[in-house]
Amino acid sequence: MTPQEERNQRLAQTLIRNLHRRHIEAFYCPTGAEAVQKVSELIPDGSSVTWGGTMTVRDLAIPDMLRSRGTLEVLDRDLVETPDEKQAMYLRAFSTDVYLTSANAISEDGVIVNIDGNGNRVAAITWGPKEVIFVVGLNKVAQTVEAALSRARGTASPVNAARFDIKTPCQQNGVCHNCNSVESICNYVHFLRNSPRGRHVVVLVGESLGY
Repeated sequence: MTPQEERNQRLAQTLIRNLHRRHIEAFYCPTGAEAVQKVSELIPDGSSVTWGGTMTVRDLAIPDMLRSRGTLEVLDRDLVETPDEKQAMYLRAFSTDVYLTSANAISEDGVIVNIDGNGNRVAAITWGPKEVIFVVGLNKVAQTVEAALSRARGTASPVNAARFDIKTPCQQNGVCHNCNSVESICNYVHFLRNSPRGRHVVVLVGESLGY
């Protein structure tokens, strides 16, 4: 095991302990392939499942895995095109058995931070689907909640603005301007600090994934 792998293992175990204190089940997978397998194991046959706007889930080809199983009702948000279809898919997500997403950041003490433009992702994290599974690369870990928020706004948001070609100030120079642009993708800031009904699960991955 390399020094980096040893550090990842220790960091993941610290996070798992802190997430458990927050009533959040958590697992560590050193590789993306192992994470995909773990996600599959966590979703029983017959489940309905969809995902939010997460590059991590797509980078790991988790949607392909879900479709290939043939035993799941997969609500594939990547196939919808029109605004009305997207709105209908967002609403259907609230009634699924499993909702997959990632995090913009997670603090070392286990607070999960997400920022949203439309609000559908953070809404589903908060309420609706029976279970929410986060798939989070260790590159998203920040030392404190404040650092996690800074990472979400200063790193993830400018990259996502560029990905969607949204004309916000951060898209122009890569720096958060704390803007009130009508196109802002930082409209909803979400902190998950406890999961009192135990509906949240975190799969930590020892790789750099997403933004």
